[in-house]
Amino acid sequence: MTPGRHPYSLRVFLGDCFGGIIAALIAIPYGLAMASLMGLPPVLGIFTSILTAPVTALLGRNPVLIGGTASATVPFIALAVREQGIAGAAKICIAAALFLLLFSALRLGRYIQKVPQAVVTGFSCGIGGLMVISQLDTILGVGSPWTRSAGAPLTQLFRVLGRVGGTQAAPLVLGVLVIAAAMLSARWSARLPAPLIGVAVAVLAANLFGLHEKQVGALPLALPAFAGFSWQRSDFTTLLPSALGLAFVSAVNILITSRVVEHFRGLHRHVRKTDADQELGAYGLANICGGLFGAPMSVGIPARSLASVRCGATTRVSNILHAVFLVAFLEMGSRFVAQIPIPALAGVTAWMGICLLEWSTWRRLPKMRRLDAAAFLATAFAVLVTNAVAAVAIGCSLFVIHHLYQRFTASPSIPNLHTAPGVESTD
Repeated sequence: MTPGRHPYSLRVFLGDCFGGIIAALIAIPYGLAMASLMGLPPVLGIFTSILTAPVTALLGRNPVLIGGTASATVPFIALAVREQGIAGAAKICIAAALFLLLFSALRLGRYIQKVPQAVVTGFSCGIGGLMVISQLDTILGVGSPWTRSAGAPLTQLFRVLGRVGGTQAAPLVLGVLVIAAAMLSARWSARLPAPLIGVAVAVLAANLFGLHEKQVGALPLALPAFAGFSWQRSDFTTLLPSALGLAFVSAVNILITSRVVEHFRGLHRHVRKTDADQELGAYGLANICGGLFGAPMSVGIPARSLASVRCGATTRVSNILHAVFLVAFLEMGSRFVAQIPIPALAGVTAWMGICLLEWSTWRRLPKMRRLDAAAFLATAFAVLVTNAVAAVAIGCSLFVIHHLYQRFTASPSIPNLHTAPGVESTD
């Protein structure tokens, strides 16, 4: 919310509270899982959000863009951890954060921000499909290291479908309950905290009918120690190139996710050129703070940001409250969050993915300009078979190719100087 436009009322605060709560609930399983994949202590995936949220909330451009640990950063950080342990994670994240600050100082963010709207919409749709696919094995109760080890989302989907015969009733019921309750709540009123209602319904059903599924469990609350590390000469040839790649992936993720969140909120206004640079600078400073403790890189998280907005979040307060509630959940996890079944949180993520599938765009697809339709479809599909950065590059390349084709095929007419006006040449 822009100061001076609307007063900060109790109603706005409650919306920020509901948004902060559901964002924190989603952050817990995501953070734990991503940090584990990187080879780090799982709780560091949660401290990424706690340590970086205040900085990005106060200095970032998008007030409801919530950051956290994401799968796009896993390969870079996991490699550093394998080679140098937590110290490697600290060094690569701090170096990548410095690169983000350099991108901001060089004003490179404004160029990344010029991604065409069709690509942003396709990216949003692809992310929605990715979110649904990523939770299918948990909702069906067929999750295993084999299904989770699949590289591309489509590969994971095929692996899950191959095990669909082993579907278990309890996780399926809990996941579907969350999705159904959230859909009904959202249809009843857009201001209701639909994901939070879905989680509450699932917890109630689990207790009433004895649906015993794996729960979030108690989480320890203890600020991690500073990551001790020293820079070595070999880091300049091995770690810095990876840090540059991590910074580029993070920059694309942050700015595209910010665009997706604005698109979801119905905000299609022209943004200032400095906004994207400011966002990268904010995340650069925030990740230096997190990197000192060995916490993984923080980037924009669509599931968390959109769930927060869906629950009524409108201001920067929601981002700060998301970190506050994470601390509270860690402190009181054994009493509240510990009882939330993992399939219920998977249902929340899947529901948000369904919301991102851009149903209105699919209906308008036959009427769209062919270039826009092709870019939308190519980007959405590429998210599911490659990665976020490659998907955006593929979508944008169609516009580049189209521009070059028009430029080289548009031959300016050259007048025949030997022919009088109105008289045809017989040559």
